[in-house]
Amino acid sequence: MEVPPGMPLGVGGEPFEEIEVELPDGALLALYTDGLVESRDHTLDEGLQALRAALDTPDGADGGNAAAGSLEDVCDHVLSTLDTHHGEDDIALLMARMQGLSAESVGDWHLPSAPQSVGRARELAREQLESWGLDGLVDTTELLVSELVTNALRYGEGEIRLRLLLDRTLVCEVWDGGLVQPRRRRARDTDEGGRGLQLVGLLSAGWGSRRTPLGKTVWFELALPDGQSSGPDSVEALLSLW
Repeated sequence: MEVPPGMPLGVGGEPFEEIEVELPDGALLALYTDGLVESRDHTLDEGLQALRAALDTPDGADGGNAAAGSLEDVCDHVLSTLDTHHGEDDIALLMARMQGLSAESVGDWHLPSAPQSVGRARELAREQLESWGLDGLVDTTELLVSELVTNALRYGEGEIRLRLLLDRTLVCEVWDGGLVQPRRRRARDTDEGGRGLQLVGLLSAGWGSRRTPLGKTVWFELALPDGQSSGPDSVEALLSLW
């Protein structure tokens, strides 16, 4: 997989470029440091060949392909098969198995760069969540979608894209053509604005932004209702900002 060079994985505070790669369901993605595949005893190419061979060979348990096992078993198999005791460099291995979302679990819309898009985005979010049976998240989602779309209109460029993803959590993404990354700031008591991202941080389980080839994406994540706990009250959170 060809990716553009950038800052090392895990280094915060620096922008990075996003790329999109289509992977089939069940595909295995392995992220690793060079200590796993390179040492004084063999070249990088030889180490990469050994890694691929470790994933293609039987794991010794049932004769099946090693990559078909649980992620923990796959990692154990790779680390026990390769030369990981040279002590020359730190070794980190992270694996993920791709599981795509069905079309019914995705809402995706394009909106013009116009003030009317804020209200339209709220309507689309409400209708989508109601169709998923997530009525309890409608108010919070509408509020946060409104904040992100408003920011995209004020500070972004070009067409706006709104996307909702339903998986183990609810993820909302707002795309625009601007390159300036959002920064949360502390508004003064007399300021009429400047609290949008604070509100997103208070009401969501997490939020962030990333660069795309055509601009940026700002996202937030909400936990799905479990019938036992409720998320933060949007009115109380809003009042706490003053």
